[in-house]
Amino acid sequence: MKLLRKKRTLLLLFLTFVLVLFFNSNWMSLFYPIHYKEEIQKYAQKYNVDPFLVASIIRVESNYKTSKESKKGALGIMQVMPDTARWVVKKAKFHEVSLEQIKDEPDTNIQIGAWYLALLQEQFGNNKVAVIAAYNAGPGNVNNWLKKGIWDGTLESVQNIPIGETRHYVQRVIYYYNQYTDIYEKFGAGMK
Repeated sequence: MKLLRKKRTLLLLFLTFVLVLFFNSNWMSLFYPIHYKEEIQKYAQKYNVDPFLVASIIRVESNYKTSKESKKGALGIMQVMPDTARWVVKKAKFHEVSLEQIKDEPDTNIQIGAWYLALLQEQFGNNKVAVIAAYNAGPGNVNNWLKKGIWDGTLESVQNIPIGETRHYVQRVIYYYNQYTDIYEKFGAGMK
């Protein structure tokens, strides 16, 4: 009987500990980690973009895996298309970089991706949902959908995006964005 009581007491203490840990810690960050925080913060601040947006795009594009190349040829952790990367490097007057650097160096890839997101933010009046759609489908397509009234640029009408891949992409990025902001801001951890 004493042994059973000790086991129950230990179990109760353990469950209490787990509940305290669950409600008073940032344990969810284990399931939603953000890698390359310094690089993300550096370029997000430099180009005035939300670091959680950058992190969410990276999570959806490559899940933080470097040296990734898509079937369509997108490169690196932010999956930047080679033509877009070359255009950004020229337009932003960055030092010339090779496609290998864009693919293999997270710092270079994040800088190019963050600069491009800043441009999209400016183009779409800081409409985060339209920026995400444009990052995936291209700004020309998104402008066309908005001008023709096919899509109004809101998350509520995301089902009207005519490209299924983009529709799903927007939903996934927003999902991770909400997770990151909830987890990291809730506990005052930010991107640190």
